[in-house]
Amino acid sequence: MTPLDPPGRTIRTVPATFLAGPDAPKREPAAARRAEPEPTGASGATPATPGAVPQPAVPPAAVPPPPSAPAPASVGGDAGAGGTGTGTGTGTGTGTGGTLRLPEAPLPPAEVDRLVGGQHHDPHALLGAHPVNGGTAIRVLRPFADRVLVETDQGPVELTHQHGGLFTGLLAAPEAPDYRLLVEYPDTEPLRQHDGYRTPPTLGELDLHLISEGRHEQLWQALGSHVRTVGGVAGTAFAVWAPNAAGVRLIGDFNHWNGTGHPMRSLGSSGVWELFVPGLAEGAHYKYEIRTRHGEVLDKADPLARAAQLPPGTASVVTSSSYRWQDGEWMARRARTAHHRAPMSVYELHLASWRPDLTDYRAIAAELPSYLKGLNFTHVEFMPVMEHPFGGSWGYQVSGYYAPTSRLGGPDDFRFLVDTLHQHGIGVIVDWVPAHFPKDDFALARFDGEPLYEPADPLRAEHPDWGTLEFDYGRVEVRNFLVANAVYWCEEFHIDGLRVDAVASMLYLDYSREGGAWTPNQYGGRENLDAAAFLQEMNATVYRRCPGVITVAEESTAWDGVTRPTDRGGLGFGLKWNMGWMHDSLVYMGKDPVHRRFHHNEITFSMVYAWSENYILPISHDEVVHGKQALVSKMSGDWWQQRANHRAYLGFMWAHPGKQLLFMGQEFAQGAEWDHEQGPQWWVLDEQWPAHRDHLGVRRLVRDLNGRYLETPALWEQDSVPAGFGWLDGGAAEDNLLSFVRYAADGTPLVAVCNFSPVVRHGHRVGLPELAGRDQLWEEALNTDAAAYGGGGIGNSHPVKSEAVAWDGQPRSAELVLPPLSTVWLRPV
Repeated sequence: MTPLDPPGRTIRTVPATFLAGPDAPKREPAAARRAEPEPTGASGATPATPGAVPQPAVPPAAVPPPPSAPAPASVGGDAGAGGTGTGTGTGTGTGTGGTLRLPEAPLPPAEVDRLVGGQHHDPHALLGAHPVNGGTAIRVLRPFADRVLVETDQGPVELTHQHGGLFTGLLAAPEAPDYRLLVEYPDTEPLRQHDGYRTPPTLGELDLHLISEGRHEQLWQALGSHVRTVGGVAGTAFAVWAPNAAGVRLIGDFNHWNGTGHPMRSLGSSGVWELFVPGLAEGAHYKYEIRTRHGEVLDKADPLARAAQLPPGTASVVTSSSYRWQDGEWMARRARTAHHRAPMSVYELHLASWRPDLTDYRAIAAELPSYLKGLNFTHVEFMPVMEHPFGGSWGYQVSGYYAPTSRLGGPDDFRFLVDTLHQHGIGVIVDWVPAHFPKDDFALARFDGEPLYEPADPLRAEHPDWGTLEFDYGRVEVRNFLVANAVYWCEEFHIDGLRVDAVASMLYLDYSREGGAWTPNQYGGRENLDAAAFLQEMNATVYRRCPGVITVAEESTAWDGVTRPTDRGGLGFGLKWNMGWMHDSLVYMGKDPVHRRFHHNEITFSMVYAWSENYILPISHDEVVHGKQALVSKMSGDWWQQRANHRAYLGFMWAHPGKQLLFMGQEFAQGAEWDHEQGPQWWVLDEQWPAHRDHLGVRRLVRDLNGRYLETPALWEQDSVPAGFGWLDGGAAEDNLLSFVRYAADGTPLVAVCNFSPVVRHGHRVGLPELAGRDQLWEEALNTDAAAYGGGGIGNSHPVKSEAVAWDGQPRSAELVLPPLSTVWLRPV
């Protein structure tokens, strides 16, 4: 007990909660709530769940089970529940236990109604301590409290209950003294609390200006929830952008999801609402209760939340990072790397299903880096890691843009995974989805009761393919939300690349829309000029702030300048997925060899436009789902021919200009489509599987493709310029053959010969470049028909000396043995 403790009562300081009413009755969920967290037991916290962020450290007795709410007192000189005083605002009374009661400092009834009803734009102007005639008014909103006392150096004095949980009192002091509150609820010990309504706004004028201008490049540091100390008091600051709201209150497991005692203040024309909650610590679950101009009440997750509740829960979670990065060497090297002239071989995976037995980020970190390193991949690409409500969307319908999904752990756990990959020399790319968002009522859709993140025009808002909503790229605050989000993942999580999903759907107003179902731009065209401007701003900002990061566009049309720098009128991406190459080449490989001569242009056409953009060749998740079959199953022929075609195709892909990407499971030629619930068919690699040697052989090939690729600058140093490539014979359609040469910057060549027919070709002459100052000897750098890869072992086992016989436009040539359905690489000895 302290000298101020009332006799016979123990007063406890609550370290991690600031209660609007710990015994406030849990209200029925609002219409907008989905899967709201339910308090359990005395603490009111949700049960611990594997992979979830920590729960708030509230002593169990601090949050009693909610009883029935007391009847509201009448407006005016109510003595307050449990009191017997007769204060009228000009005198004093006697409270319970003989405590001195302050005179009232009442508010007009209309103001009280707005405050208690959650419709007041500036509750801080009424609550807290304020100078008035005769002293300092102290007003506290504690619904369902029996008594509220103000604790000063002079001792405790009691406030008077006016109405609806509003307690007031008048201190005879011209300036507010330092004070704390003692709050008594029925059948509980008194709680000692700081008054959060005494604090100034936690956002400065510069923050608000940048938010209004749409230029806050570190928006996550201003909005959302942040554990911090204000005026020497530890707590959590909350801020949310909701410009159309009539009122915003904070609800969470710390106030039994009743926001009456936590109204937020509007910070002027910025549209931002803010509140500092003393004592609230990391792990608290919360949402914003938004009262719309139409009288609706919406419970919304925080758009800037950096952690989220484990689905199917939908609450946001207060978090702070204590992670210490160990990847300084990687980050410094990345900043010096010119990616277009560097090797990049990407392994794409879905984190939750890559190894279903690995159930969190740290467990994955113990296995994934060594697997990738063993196959010589340079990068890994994660399908979206942002929080999403429906697992079947694979993360492409995002509800929490700033929160790594809690299905696999907390934000620092994800940092650990990225850090570990960097320490193993593996770059990390993540899929990012600024094209659309789901309509779930707890998330961004009609966030403050009006179209906010989405366009007001329903013809532009609705995405017809996915039943989602598109972003309003013309609104500066929305654009800022997305641009800052791209920067956030690169700065806070050290992400090395962003693969931007569904860019084509952003760029065209008529994308998947029939005539009359779309509205043109101001020039009458179909181009979404706002989306193009957003992508330019995003790319320019990311490249300026994050040295060495690369952005990649999944863009399937002929939009000009996707990878052209923004200062030359382009969109500014670093790389673009070559969807045309992927489609055409797979059509060719799906044909029986006897028919391939009629489709030869499908395998060669990509070189017509190869230098129009900076490309990456993708065999992604999109190509092995929804009835499209696994890569090996797309190939023609029986099982032997399918595997041979698969190997030959990979050899062609790795030699073709452009970086390359391969989805998980295709590196060992699994036969079935990807299933996000089961993951890759790892069991086909087990000795018990009859064809396990076939699958192991393909995986060895991928390992060696990457290994030869890394040690051969000709395959990556001049990917984006015509000087890095030359046809030897691109027109041998009747024979299903093609051959070409790749050049390093110093002129060192590598020759690739593809035989897409099922016959062995002996003595086939191939043109070869002159090797200045060398012995004109060539050797196989790689042969996809090697026995180690599951092939027939046919090839050129000894070095081949070129002859001074001009062929294929080259001064020299040699006769080779070409295995069936194979790709052979030749390099100078």
